[in-house]
Amino acid sequence: MKPWTHFSVVAETRRLWRITFDNPPINLVSPETLTELPRLVDQLAADSELRVIVFESANPDYFLNHYDTSRVAETPKELGASGYPLLIDASTRLSRLPVVSIAKIRGRVRGVGSELTQAMDMRFASERALFGQPETANGNLPGGGGLEHLPLLLGRARALEVALSSDDYPGELAERYGWVNRTVPDGELDSLVDDLARRISSFDKESITAVKQQVNRYTLPSADDLKSSYDIYLSSFGWPGSKRRLPAASAAGRNQPGDYELRLGYHLGRQPDVDSPGNIS
Repeated sequence: MKPWTHFSVVAETRRLWRITFDNPPINLVSPETLTELPRLVDQLAADSELRVIVFESANPDYFLNHYDTSRVAETPKELGASGYPLLIDASTRLSRLPVVSIAKIRGRVRGVGSELTQAMDMRFASERALFGQPETANGNLPGGGGLEHLPLLLGRARALEVALSSDDYPGELAERYGWVNRTVPDGELDSLVDDLARRISSFDKESITAVKQQVNRYTLPSADDLKSSYDIYLSSFGWPGSKRRLPAASAAGRNQPGDYELRLGYHLGRQPDVDSPGNIS
């Protein structure tokens, strides 16, 4: 199979493939990732034998991180096969493939990385996993599907909590909230996901396709709704708060290996108050 920039694709069998994210040192989502994801979905859709894909990471500390905000200006502007921006094209088509997608999550999954896992069919997490949507604290908003998928997964109140707090949520709490199917001890994650993936891959593709199509009727947001948030996200980098906050975050260690990224939720909650206190009359 063709090599990719920030992930690899390996066919364990004709029916089961593994896709491994690998963009050292902290698995940021890059403009290259956005360009290649629609081509990956094309490849998945074209294989008539494929039943299941398992997404995992080469980095135990970062499953798939937020967008590389130092490269926002390089965000690709072309459209995918569906006529939507590449990220929206890839995520909506991935959700609707006649193939089961399973995320096997260790480490941190944040921002657009988290949003891409929300477009997958199932998510299983290690006890070491951390989930977050940090955009609000940076003067932006989730623009890759979080504002559309999370209310369906978590409910309105918890989706608002997650998006507005910009905090990290441990795997155990993510399970309680409905963000993931299950959170298990790290040593049990591989066997849980791999056994399930191999089991489903042994079934008939017609049955798998029909089940997904019927469930999708009630559980997926529209591409237009996703694009609405995506457009606002890109424009939000011109907002005064974003122009003020992102340079400070970059200076503190954003997009770089170190404590800031390891404990992003902690640091975002302790950034200086940029407004002067005033009286409310």
